[in-house]
Amino acid sequence: MSFSSGSLAVFNRSITDYHASDNVDTPVSNPFPVKSIDYYLYLKNWIDTVQWHLEDIIRDPDIDPVKALAIKRRIDRSNQERTDLVELIDSYFLERFKSVKVSPDATINTESPAWAIDRLSILALKIYHMSVEASRTDVSREHLTSCRGKLDILLMQREDLSQAIDTLLDDMAHGRKYMKVYKQMKMYNDPELNPVLYGRNGK
Repeated sequence: MSFSSGSLAVFNRSITDYHASDNVDTPVSNPFPVKSIDYYLYLKNWIDTVQWHLEDIIRDPDIDPVKALAIKRRIDRSNQERTDLVELIDSYFLERFKSVKVSPDATINTESPAWAIDRLSILALKIYHMSVEASRTDVSREHLTSCRGKLDILLMQREDLSQAIDTLLDDMAHGRKYMKVYKQMKMYNDPELNPVLYGRNGK
């Protein structure tokens, strides 16, 4: 099984597990061995899935402003957790390919493997939810036709992205590509880099 196929299987399990309760406060129950790559992939997608639904909730035009602010801050924390997990997954690939002899003419990819897998996780969520929309019985034929057309495009994207990920990993395994990991330097969460925070703290 290719890495992308295995990842999608984990993502789809996470999505199915979440929707058994469909509640953003459901605690994660990760079925994979702790610290295994599947454990991190499942956790990554669970975070994505919860955040997907938080983004839905916060767009309710009648939401209480206090609740909306609490959700916005929860989304901020979720984004940081997501970034941390992507970097952790990239560490897995750094370890996996550390002994590969890199070709003198090897090139670097536009994104690291884990950030491509991050997009695959989000794509799995889009496909799940578009499939739901494309199967509704309480909407117009136009709605169904539109959603089914979008679903076809998403499925094509999944095929293309999966192939690109597997090709990248094969290139890295044979030294044709190499990777660097640039830690995400998010400034708005850092009290020393966000002027609103350090300005307040200096008062």
